[in-house]
Order: sequence, then structure tokens, then C-alpha cells
Amino acid sequence: MLSKQSKWVLLVLLSLIWGSSFILIKRGLVGLSPFQLGSLRMIFAATFLLIIGFNSLKNIRQHQWKYIALTAFMGTFFPAYLFSIAQTQIDSSVSAILNSLTPLGTLILGALVFGLSFQKRQLFGVIIGLVGCLLLVMNGAVNHPGQNYWYATLAILGAICYSINVNLIKKHLSDVNPLSITTGNFAVLLVPATIVLCCTDFFEIVGKSEVQASMFFVAILAIMGTCVANIMYFRLIQISSPIFASSVTYMLPIVAIFWGVLDHEALTPIQFLGGFIVLVGVYLSARK
Repeated sequence: MLSKQSKWVLLVLLSLIWGSSFILIKRGLVGLSPFQLGSLRMIFAATFLLIIGFNSLKNIRQHQWKYIALTAFMGTFFPAYLFSIAQTQIDSSVSAILNSLTPLGTLILGALVFGLSFQKRQLFGVIIGLVGCLLLVMNGAVNHPGQNYWYATLAILGAICYSINVNLIKKHLSDVNPLSITTGNFAVLLVPATIVLCCTDFFEIVGKSEVQASMFFVAILAIMGTCVANIMYFRLIQISSPIFASSVTYMLPIVAIFWGVLDHEALTPIQFLGGFIVLVGVYLSARK
């Protein structure tokens, strides 16, 4: 009973944190390039995690480090750049909506590649949630005809990376402490992210006020949207199913659209309908 209550609490908290991440990315892109933003996000997160969780690395056995590395690149490294680049051309709310394709990818990859089982009810929940997302996407396309939706494919690729990540964690790292997984991920990514940052002109522009303001938003994104949220997410995967855990992405658009409204992005009755359908899909996919 406690586990059942905990998974719903974690789902709601993650929805609020990750749903707010897209507006933080939007603010970060004001003064930073996508590669600078993605790199700084990982560097800030790695620094924070190594301070609080360095001792937890001893809990990772030698044979598990290959999966730690895989989940680091699939769950953080590639998506951090893909979503940042995508949001140079599409709204933050649209990016969050496309991220909602993660449960569908989790279900398909889990069944075909990782040998994980699922029930028909979960499949129906995923499909219903996907219908809600399609309503939101189509409505966004109509209201924003000037946006380059080719960049949306980058967000879709990011969602596929997340789908691979959640299945890897459930299959190979279920017995590892969430803090150990998260700290291990960013210990692996610290050097690659630093190399990417050094290949940009970051150190030439770091003194500009708009760059420093963007770095502030990226620091919040790194600590809350990456460090704290990843620890919670890995715990959610361990106490529930991959499909339920990935269904958090269905609730992100609702939070992201709320922030979008505050940032003068349009909200229509169709989007309200889509949000309701999304919640129905989450409920069905969560039932055992």
C-alpha cells in the first residue's frame, strides 16, 4: 500500500519538476546556444551530485558500469542536446508534448527488445494518452504555422532515447540505489560535456549579462530538473513498471502549457480536452 501511494506521489512531483524544465530551457536559450545549455546542465548536475553522492558510487558493481554508461548517454547526454536544439524552433509546450511519446516507445521497445511483459489495459492506456498528445500537437501546429516542425523530429529522437533508458534501468539496474545510478551517470558525462562546452565560444561570452542570467536558469534546471528529478525517477522505475514510470511524460504537457500561458503562449479548449485524455491514458497505463 505504501509503495502504491509513493509511486503516485513521485509521479505528481516529477510532473511538476519536469513540466517546468521546458520553460527553463527556453529561458536558458536566451543567452546560450543549445550545446552550451546542454553541456552546462550536465556539468552543474555532475558537480552537485559528486558533492552529495560520491560515496554512493561504491554501491555500483564493476559489471554494472557499462549499463550506467549506457543510461547516462541515452537518458541524459543525447536528450539534453536534442531537446535544446529542438526548442530553438518550436515552443516549450510543444517540446513537452512530443516528449510524451516516451511511454509508447517504452512499451514497444520493452516488449520487442527487452522481453518485458505488459497487459492489454496498459496498451490501451498508452494509445489513449497518445491520442491526447496528438490533439495537442495538431492544435499547436494550427496555431503556430510559422514554426519549423522538422525540428520536432529531434524531440521525438529524445523521447526514443528516454524509452531505451527506462527499459535499461528496469532490466539491469533495479537493484542499484537511485542516488548511485544518478551520480554514476553524471560522473561518466562530466568529461564529454566539458569537451563539448570547450568546443563552443562559451568562455568568450561568459561575461555578458544575458549569458549569466541564462546560466542561473540552467543551474536551477540542472539541480532540480536533472539531479533531484532523476533520483526520484529511478526510484519510481524500481517500485513500479517501466510503462507507469514513463507515463510521467504524459503529464508534462499540462504543466508545460501552464507555464506557456504565463509566458503568453496560447491555450485553447482543444488543449484542455487533450490534457484530460492524457490523464485518462496515464490512469489506465498505471493499473496493474
